[in-house]
Amino acid sequence: MPQRRSHVSSSAAQSELAEALAALRVEIEAPVEFPPEAIAEAQSASAPAPELDLRDVPFVTLDPLGSRDLDQAFHLERAGAGYQVRYAIADVPGFVDPGSAVDAQARLRGQTLYLADGNIPLHPRVLSEDRASLLPDAERPALVWTFRLDAEGSRTDFRLERALVRSRSQLEYVAAQASVDRGADEHLALLREIGELRRAQEAERGGASLNLPDEEVVLRDDGRYDIERRHPLPIEDWNAQLSLMTGMAAAELMIDAKVGVLRTMPQPDESAFDRFRQQTRALGRPWTTGRYGDYLRRLDKSDPLTLPVLEAAASLFRGAGYVTFDGRLPDGDLTQAAIGAPYAHATAPLRRLVDRWSLAICLAESLGETAPEWARASLAELPALMQESAQRASRLDAETINRVEAALLQPLVGHTIEATVIELRGDDRAAVQIAEPAVTSTAPVSGGVAPGATVRLRVTAVDVSKGTVELEATA
Repeated sequence: MPQRRSHVSSSAAQSELAEALAALRVEIEAPVEFPPEAIAEAQSASAPAPELDLRDVPFVTLDPLGSRDLDQAFHLERAGAGYQVRYAIADVPGFVDPGSAVDAQARLRGQTLYLADGNIPLHPRVLSEDRASLLPDAERPALVWTFRLDAEGSRTDFRLERALVRSRSQLEYVAAQASVDRGADEHLALLREIGELRRAQEAERGGASLNLPDEEVVLRDDGRYDIERRHPLPIEDWNAQLSLMTGMAAAELMIDAKVGVLRTMPQPDESAFDRFRQQTRALGRPWTTGRYGDYLRRLDKSDPLTLPVLEAAASLFRGAGYVTFDGRLPDGDLTQAAIGAPYAHATAPLRRLVDRWSLAICLAESLGETAPEWARASLAELPALMQESAQRASRLDAETINRVEAALLQPLVGHTIEATVIELRGDDRAAVQIAEPAVTSTAPVSGGVAPGATVRLRVTAVDVSKGTVELEATA
């Protein structure tokens, strides 16, 4: 399920909120430090030397500012009436030996955990942020997908192979978007062109994207907390389309091989759709016709009610999981509902455990070889490992948001504020959206109040360390 992610700015680094978030690292009981043997392995790890040399291809990476764990690099060019897309992925299967200390730690962690004040990595940083990362001007072994697309952006052919690559530049989203807007970068202009074509392909498949905004907490000069919300830029979606295309190709390879691991999500049932329709009507932005993916794509990001609509839509994206198979395909529909096609995680092996299995199996299938025995032997363990790490990440995200929102409301204890009812929860309580500061919370409401109504609430108590807020209804 998509998650809101909060970040603490440097101005809040010594605040009460920062202390509460630091304490959260201990409370979630996630492994933080790596044992010495894992560090030693990571420091000396090396991947097989590829025969294919693609160092002359000017790959670039595109990530949030300051990122060091660079999983993907791309190169785009026209090919006749269509396009060629090269998508290089960090060769984590080559760097991590099955049964090693690094492997054991990765299985224990499942994924990189992102906190408001940093992260807890899946692999030792010397590996994930250095030796295996596709950093600029560094020669790296990579698993390179090569796609041919027609003029409409439909995939016509693809292959996967090991190659030596060298990224030319580490781009970040804000500057890259500005470059596209100025028309200053031909390669990024091609990313927009291909990205928009792939978005159209997504719409045709019935796919749906839920792009909740990032949040940054700041401590103002007057000592009050505030929150700055940033909606994903168009270039982030264009970049994501390359990853989605790769995940669908990976699923296709593993389905053909009858061995692998797919990311699954069921289609929402009619009761979930009915509930979401009621919420959109209550918020004054009714979804009346068409597919929910098309409705979400049409939302105006500048509209203040878009956020509560997106948060309500998150209920449609529940139930995601993994299914593994070896020798026989799973029963039932293999389509990932939000994508509109079978899909596999195969583009973030530095940050997510399951991708290492997908890539190893896909490479073998692409080369006409049998899937590695280590991958097949441990396939059945993956869903539980990923579920456990997802639950830890979800708890961390929820607890972080609670503390952030408590900090935002702390200066308002004793004051009365207005909020919009998003959803009734029973027992005369409701989920409410407070406009200023931008906080979602639960509050008591009087009988007869409907979603979409404005209510007045008094902030009676706040505990930043626990992330709790107490509100009471006022006349």
